[in-house]
Amino acid sequence: MKKRKILIPYPKSRFVLVKCPDCENEQIIFDRASTVVHCLMCGRVLARPTGGKAVFEGKVLKTFD
Repeated sequence: MKKRKILIPYPKSRFVLVKCPDCENEQIIFDRASTVVHCLMCGRVLARPTGGKAVFEGKVLKTFD
């Protein structure tokens, strides 16, 4: 079988809504972050880069396509 060509390629990366475990603040973060992402309210680290997908330390509530 032949593979169909994808006319419009979609990105593999997404934005996610993460909830801070300390202050319960919700923040939108890029899922392939290349720098450490801190909470805007309390300053706790929410995401750490790994070279690909970031490791989230808060709870992921929603993924935006």
